[in-house]
Amino acid sequence: MARRARARETPAARRIKRKILVAMTLTAFLPMLVVAYLLYAYALPLLDPQIQERELPWMLVMLVGTGLLMAAGAFMLWDLATSVVRHVDAGTGATASGARRPAPTAGSSVPAPSPENAAVQQYVQQSDEVDTLMQSFSRMLVTVEQQASDINEYARRLDTAYKDLESTSAQLKEFSFKDEVTGLYNRRFFSIRLEEEVSRYRRFNHPVSVVLLDLDGFKAVNDDLGHGAGDETLRAMAEILLKQSRGINVICRYGGDEFAVLLVETSKSGARLYADRIRYVLSTWAFAHGRRVTASFGIASLPEDVAPAADEMIRAADEALYAAKRSGKNRVSVHEDIGRTAPSGHPGA
Repeated sequence: MARRARARETPAARRIKRKILVAMTLTAFLPMLVVAYLLYAYALPLLDPQIQERELPWMLVMLVGTGLLMAAGAFMLWDLATSVVRHVDAGTGATASGARRPAPTAGSSVPAPSPENAAVQQYVQQSDEVDTLMQSFSRMLVTVEQQASDINEYARRLDTAYKDLESTSAQLKEFSFKDEVTGLYNRRFFSIRLEEEVSRYRRFNHPVSVVLLDLDGFKAVNDDLGHGAGDETLRAMAEILLKQSRGINVICRYGGDEFAVLLVETSKSGARLYADRIRYVLSTWAFAHGRRVTASFGIASLPEDVAPAADEMIRAADEALYAAKRSGKNRVSVHEDIGRTAPSGHPGA
């Protein structure tokens, strides 16, 4: 019976079966590797009774699972092969019978379709349905890809707009913290940075100093030469401070002809050296209007002078500045100098 069945198989059916057997062999290759690993990793150590008690149940479970998976895969592949061969045989038999069947004459009746023809028609109809389904699926994929491309383009534009917005926001924030005349930071930014440095001192006990300076005789420059000359004087002072300061220091125009410098990681002695250097450079600076301009300086530092609070540092530096003014201007005063001068009121610039 089996020989007659194999004899009736067409060459196409035999080729399909051979391909299925090759696929079954390749499919079983991975489980065989698992079995080989189990034998090497578990079977050899089982010679030791202690290891046998611990590892034997796991090895049996994995072997049984691998065997079941191999059996299930083989059954599914064999069933698929049988179905494909059946369809091929049906199509081949129908083609051959159709070729042998004579064309109907005028007086003869059309014979009823044979089961083979019905199977072929059903197979063709199913193939057409599959082709239609695949075409619909392809169109759907094209639509999805187009939509994904549109979404990516929209996301790119949104990211660009967000970056532009961030840049604009940063520029606006920078403008809100800058002085229009000198280009230095303004009093608002200085106050924020001073609060941060005082907080850092509380945590790490790192020194910090504040230097306030006020130009001597600036009012006479404005009154005699005009506000344009006054603005040029302020810009020259800003240039001197920028050239003589470190990048981590914060320089601002505190108001009018008054400037403030936040010296990060700088003790009182370092702040005094810095103020003396600025005072010397300013006294030798050649201004465009030809007049000599000097400045008075007041210094306050943590931890030597006041409690760790931003407003206390500004108050102490301001009092030291006016002590320098009362002492004759063009000088540097620290917090200790406040009591050495008579409180005769704040002198004019």
